[in-house]
Amino acid sequence: MAARKPKTAEADTPPFRSAAFLLSSLGFTVSRRFHEVLGPLKLEPGEFALLRAVSAGDGEPQNALAERLHISPSWMVAIVDELERRGLLERRPHARDRRVRNLHLTPDGKKLLRQAERRAREFDRQVASPLSEIERLQLLDLLQRVASGLDLPPGAAHAALRDRGSVS
Repeated sequence: MAARKPKTAEADTPPFRSAAFLLSSLGFTVSRRFHEVLGPLKLEPGEFALLRAVSAGDGEPQNALAERLHISPSWMVAIVDELERRGLLERRPHARDRRVRNLHLTPDGKKLLRQAERRAREFDRQVASPLSEIERLQLLDLLQRVASGLDLPPGAAHAALRDRGSVS
């Protein structure tokens, strides 16, 4: 008598067709892989998100950036301290208010951000490779509608930043 192969739980379990569950599964997988993509640069996804935000608002006060990104002030201080320690950004005093510190990328920060953005674009192409360009744009529109339905404003902080110390 031939030995029977044991059935796996996956083979016995019908697929769970749920947008929330699939988005959660995709988010987890994409997050892990994005972490791997940035790993050789010794950059965390949340640090990447913050460097991008500083680059877009060069010279923006640290507290205003934290508020705009919905990041707690204490978490903002911690991540800025780390990026400053690594020579990637710097705090400069505000021209009229010495209590305020404006954030600027250093030349090393700009260089690392360009490298990270190249890796991020390549990763995005890999993730979207099964889709046509029209489908990719439709997916982005649909995901933005889902995000709006969850009250996630456009431009809100990457979850890797918010999860460490959310103010909202």
